[in-house]
Amino acid sequence: MRLRPGAQRKPSYLEEHRIDYIDYKDVKLLQRFLTPQGKILPRRLTRLTNIQQRQLTRAVKKARHLAMIPYHTDAEAY
Repeated sequence: MRLRPGAQRKPSYLEEHRIDYIDYKDVKLLQRFLTPQGKILPRRLTRLTNIQQRQLTRAVKKARHLAMIPYHTDAEAY
């Protein structure tokens, strides 16, 4: 999506809080980018760059593999 000339995009959460590295052990940060069902939110909602989104995806998948976060949750149970 192109911006109008002179318009600036909103900074992402990572840019606002000056987070350079997405750590798979930081479950609280990872859950910020997941839906209640446990799916990874798309870039257009998270406002992450392409590289940041790839880092996020890798971190979430690694955390899931190590059972730090669930693969999916039953949203109706909550």
